[in-house]
Amino acid sequence: MSIFRNRREFLALTGAAAGGIALTACGGPGATDEAAGGGEPRRGGRFRALFTGGGEQETIDPHAESLAIDMARTKALFDRLVELDATMAPVPRLAAKWESNADATVWRFTLREALFHDGKPLAPEDVLFTFARILDPKATTHFAQGLLSVIDLKKSRAAGGNVVEVALKRPTAEFPALLGTLGTAVVSSRYADPARPAGTGAFRLKTFQAGRSFVAERFDDHWDGGAYVDELHVLAADADARGNALRAGEAEFGYEMTPTFARTVQADRSVRVLAAKGSTAHAIVMKCDQEPFDDPDVTLAFKLLADREKLVQVVLAGQGVVGNDMFGKGYQYYPEDVPQRTRDVEEARALLKKAGVLNRTLSLYTSSVANGFVEAATLFAEQAADAGLRVKVTTGSSETYFKDQLTKGVMGSHRSGAMTIPNYLNDRLLSTSAFNASAWRRKDFDAAFATARSTTDEAERTRLYGRLQRTVHDEGGLLVWGHPDWLNAVSSRVRGMDAAPPNTLHSARFDKVWLA
Repeated sequence: MSIFRNRREFLALTGAAAGGIALTACGGPGATDEAAGGGEPRRGGRFRALFTGGGEQETIDPHAESLAIDMARTKALFDRLVELDATMAPVPRLAAKWESNADATVWRFTLREALFHDGKPLAPEDVLFTFARILDPKATTHFAQGLLSVIDLKKSRAAGGNVVEVALKRPTAEFPALLGTLGTAVVSSRYADPARPAGTGAFRLKTFQAGRSFVAERFDDHWDGGAYVDELHVLAADADARGNALRAGEAEFGYEMTPTFARTVQADRSVRVLAAKGSTAHAIVMKCDQEPFDDPDVTLAFKLLADREKLVQVVLAGQGVVGNDMFGKGYQYYPEDVPQRTRDVEEARALLKKAGVLNRTLSLYTSSVANGFVEAATLFAEQAADAGLRVKVTTGSSETYFKDQLTKGVMGSHRSGAMTIPNYLNDRLLSTSAFNASAWRRKDFDAAFATARSTTDEAERTRLYGRLQRTVHDEGGLLVWGHPDWLNAVSSRVRGMDAAPPNTLHSARFDKVWLA
């Protein structure tokens, strides 16, 4: 992986060594409102954003994006029909509005006036071409292919100058939200070469080198007013290099910073940490198709053993909130009225004794692939010992962990970034889900999910998704112990950027930032 591991290498690429922008220390954590984003926006300058690199695997193909650095680059160059807000609810972008028929099998999207970088206006044909490209069976790297397979391309059509009618193979009340997910950006019907993109985004490509750098310039004819900065540089750098560059004034944005970095810069007025509270999920999964977790009493016992507050304080350094064995805290369709599960060692011991589990040694498979995985597994094993239970922690390869986890150990470490609750249930908890790490397979659950997905009445759909979440809370193999804060950082000169959950409209969004 070609990423920058020292200051000299980073400076050589950014040009900072030859007179790059010097940043002034005019604010930090606890600084004034103006330092956090007030004042009148002004144009000009170069904005340098640092992400974990992916080497030669990086791409600017918006339908093959899989890394955070890919997403930042394609977000600059392209727009989606729909984006997701901080609660994971859909909000308009290239689609100004939408409506469906009575059973949510046909959706009509009214497009706003927008121009591609080649000067051609956005048209329904571009949207239909985009869907066809995403769903091309030969394009195995197109991330949204599974989610958008519900589209019936043969029956979809242009329905007027600025209206596209999308027919679906089955009722899908959450279809607009699907269009706000990874790999769904709209491309021109003339799009043929990913190296020469023509999107509708706020920036237009200048140069791109996988694993190294990306430079784009402001597109003045952007439908949403265009960017404030003249140039956007998206660069690959490891965690230490990101932090060092920010503190030295050699970058304006650092993606996914650690809790340790956040503590370190508390008194540093040149850097401001953007903390989106509880925006991701950390869990321990128990495989419900294997003994002893095929017994719901055993999965409940393990949930009762977790000291969630201690896990958050120790593993997340207090940068997060406790979990309640359901995904999506704070998101649309999350049942907030479910009582918070607390630790009860005596009740857990009684359940485990009844199930005959106390004398067994159970394996928990983990890896250093994600911050906190090994630490959480080790601490949970200590907590389980309080009930007389033996948990053996096994550390596997970080390169193949998420694949290996499906076959190794009866428990495993699990994390998820921000996504809609329906998408999480679809991807992780159905009998056919490819990433069903808890091996939760119940036909009644699958049927209830299908009913919720096709229910057009929002109140009833909310009730049905809430019932599904309660079922997972009570009976499933998902021990969600915490929701880490999502930590990014910016230079104190940066204005117009606030904390936002990952995979949402305002996450890593650089068209509205400006430099003081």
